[in-house]
Amino acid sequence: MHALLAINPLESGIAVILGIIVGGLLTWVVIRLIAGNTIVRARKDAEQISQTAAAEAEASKQRIELEAEKRATKRREELDREIADALAEVKKDQARLAKREDTLDKKLEKITETETRLEQRDAKIKRIEDELEHDREELDQARTEIKQRLEQVSGMTEEQAREQFMAEIRAESEYEAIALTQQILEESETQARTRSREITIQAIQRYAAEHVSDATVRSVRIPSDDMKGRIIGREGRNIRALERATGVDILVDDTPGVIAVSCFDPIRRAVAAEALQRLVADGRVHPARIEEVVESVRKDMAERIIQAGNDAVMEANIRGLSPKIIEAMGKLSFRTSYGQNVLRHCLEVAYLSQIIADQLGLRGDVARRCGFLHDIGKAMDHEMEGGHPAIGMEFCRRHGEKSKSVLNAIGGHHGDIEATTPYTPIVMAADAISGARPGARRESMEMYIKRLEQLEGIAQESDLVTEAHAFQAGREVRVIVDARKSSDADAFAISRSIAKKVEDEMTFPGEIKVTVLREVRAEAVAR
Repeated sequence: MHALLAINPLESGIAVILGIIVGGLLTWVVIRLIAGNTIVRARKDAEQISQTAAAEAEASKQRIELEAEKRATKRREELDREIADALAEVKKDQARLAKREDTLDKKLEKITETETRLEQRDAKIKRIEDELEHDREELDQARTEIKQRLEQVSGMTEEQAREQFMAEIRAESEYEAIALTQQILEESETQARTRSREITIQAIQRYAAEHVSDATVRSVRIPSDDMKGRIIGREGRNIRALERATGVDILVDDTPGVIAVSCFDPIRRAVAAEALQRLVADGRVHPARIEEVVESVRKDMAERIIQAGNDAVMEANIRGLSPKIIEAMGKLSFRTSYGQNVLRHCLEVAYLSQIIADQLGLRGDVARRCGFLHDIGKAMDHEMEGGHPAIGMEFCRRHGEKSKSVLNAIGGHHGDIEATTPYTPIVMAADAISGARPGARRESMEMYIKRLEQLEGIAQESDLVTEAHAFQAGREVRVIVDARKSSDADAFAISRSIAKKVEDEMTFPGEIKVTVLREVRAEAVAR
């Protein structure tokens, strides 16, 4: 039993192996048979595909050959047409060339004919020139003979006759030149005087400003003598404190109800007067209170100055000014010149300058800016050395004024420097108009008489002048010359000489007319 059990597994394994081998052989045989059939079918399919491809290739070949033959035929036809067109164009060019050759031949014939005519004309001109040269020689010979005969008849050589003739021509020309010069001068002066008078009168008529004047002494009303005593203080300590704080002189006299404030600086004078008014209204008067009130008034005055400057800038319509320049213009509201408020004068000159510039076709805005700033140096001329034109020009340059026209007008409106722009003489004219218009300025009797005496003295400097009299408040001077020692030409020369001396030696508003009179008086007595 156990032996059988031991043999059976071995046999079973062998049987399995034999079964696997037999199965594998059978599988191989089956695969070979299937593969053989597949290869046969594949070969048949390949042969069939090859035949089909060969047939299609043959058909494609025939089709391509037909298309190529059609294209070649079409291209041949196109080339034939192009060749025919080219031949036709060549024939046209040949015809045009033949026609151009005919035209050139005709032009050549014309040129040949023209050259022939020109040669004939040159020969004719040459012949005429020879004849003219011969005639010229004959004329020169005849002129020489005539000149010799004239010299024999007149008894003078050619040079002597020429000098005598030139002397006569020169004498006649000098007289005509003097007369023409005088006529031109009279016409020019008439036209210039008429035109300038129109511009000046129009400028004055278009501007009417108020006359504002402040004196160097300002009065402050005091309600009672008791308040006057309190302002003076014990042993004068209050009034000394006020003078020390403000830098002015306080004048207290027997005039009831009035205390005078005196100072050359109008700003300090205004500060002192307003501080005094506040102390009177407050009633508390002692040194500490005085200093406190004066400081408060100074701050208010600084703001008032800036406000006055801004108002003036707005009124004049000026843009782009530095705050320092505006402040300086505000200070001018407290300055006067010959009784004329300087800030109002600057506004007046600005407006007049614009009117004149517009009349002359120049820029009115530039002229207005020049006129507005021309006297700015008066705001600090009492603090610095030099004249106000130079001070004002340097001040404006230092504080951002770039315009050369404005700077030249500021520095040259009194002739201190040369005028390099047309706006400088415009400002000078407007400045003179503003100062000379009625009611603008005050002039003392002493200065008025001195100016008239100086005017008459200048007019009497010439030896030919017998009398000189100033008329119309110094606007005209009439000069009488000796008729026996002078001529009419001398009278005109004397008038111009006097006018030039007056311009160089005197300072005056507006213009002064110089009239020279020359007359001959003949007297006889009938008995």
